Amino acid sequence: MKVLMVLTSHDKLGDTGHRTGFWLEELAAPYYAFKDAGAEITLASPKGGQPPLDPRSSEPASQTDTTRRFEADAEATAALASTLPLRDVKAADFDTVFYPGGHGPLWDLAEDKTSIALIESFVAARKPVGLVCHAPGALRRAKAADGRPLVEGRKVTGFSNTEEAAVGLTDVVPFLVEDELKALGGLYSKAGDWGSYAVRDDLLVTGQNPQSSAETARLLMEALK
Repeated sequence: MKVLMVLTSHDKLGDTGHRTGFWLEELAAPYYAFKDAGAEITLASPKGGQPPLDPRSSEPASQTDTTRRFEADAEATAALASTLPLRDVKAADFDTVFYPGGHGPLWDLAEDKTSIALIESFVAARKPVGLVCHAPGALRRAKAADGRPLVEGRKVTGFSNTEEAAVGLTDVVPFLVEDELKALGGLYSKAGDWGSYAVRDDLLVTGQNPQSSAETARLLMEALK
């Protein structure tokens, strides 16, 4: 099983002066779900190299067993420091792709033509695509074979409006994931804030928040079978 994981390269949280990037739990939990299942994992990002980490995601309150495992794993941290540039990866070389969230993807991956084409290539090849938390925002411009929005008519989830309000960033982010998925015709659903919730619609798997990371990875591996 060859898994591609695509991380953001964007590190600025709008005009706040604060930093953002990917959320550590959303990389670590799926990473080990895949690795412990025997997968070969490749990390990529739009710019390549070390992707920016949202500093809040490594604070004690946000840490989990998998984030601590990742930070102590020399092989994993070395792979993270040298992600491949997105332009150098092809869907044909992998069985599935997973997008961790963090706020960064709302700025770069949502509009990145290489990422959009990559997602469309996986879908066209009938290979599962997984995204968690803010990463479903990367589906914003992706199209199905008939030119309609990829999420139209599909069951999806992602970071909810109430969760965005709870972290105080409703007016900072370029768009709200919940609103955007609904506007594109997605059949959006959610659970309570900060609980694990993921949905699978054929080969598209989406998770609501950081706590949904492991479940999203599990459903993605189920889709692979």
